[in-house]
Amino acid sequence: MRKKRVYKKYLEPDFNYNRVDFGRFINYLMKEGKKSVATKIFYTAFEKVKKETSQDPILVFEKAIQNVSPVLEVVSRRVGGANYQVPQEVSPARRFILATRWLIAAARARKGIPMNSRLAAEIIAASKGEGASIKKKQDTHRMAEANRAFAHFARRPSK
Repeated sequence: MRKKRVYKKYLEPDFNYNRVDFGRFINYLMKEGKKSVATKIFYTAFEKVKKETSQDPILVFEKAIQNVSPVLEVVSRRVGGANYQVPQEVSPARRFILATRWLIAAARARKGIPMNSRLAAEIIAASKGEGASIKKKQDTHRMAEANRAFAHFARRPSK
């Protein structure tokens, strides 16, 4: 049976910078529908990034997302009764989703300080090419590289 078609959602931009990617990041950061809390955490983290790096926080954030975004990932494919981890290129939309997920998860994993400080620290670390989110990207690439032998099982788009 075919899957239901997934329609692209048009999300609203954030209030301060009027950017859709920031609005999406805030939505991913949100827990239990508390958008005002997530917004406050995001903007406070941006202020801390600006104070600590003395650079434009937008550029630091973009660099962090770019550094964390994976190029390859492994997808499970069933071929002849066996499951194979097939390496596959990541689409640009999925790259952003994975990068934000990994940044937020790495920030939440840091304990003992407020979430805005943890998020700011993770964004700064990711923009420098360090941190837990960068490690997650490297692990994903390493797994894709290790399973390169199964690349011929990848789905080819039909002509």
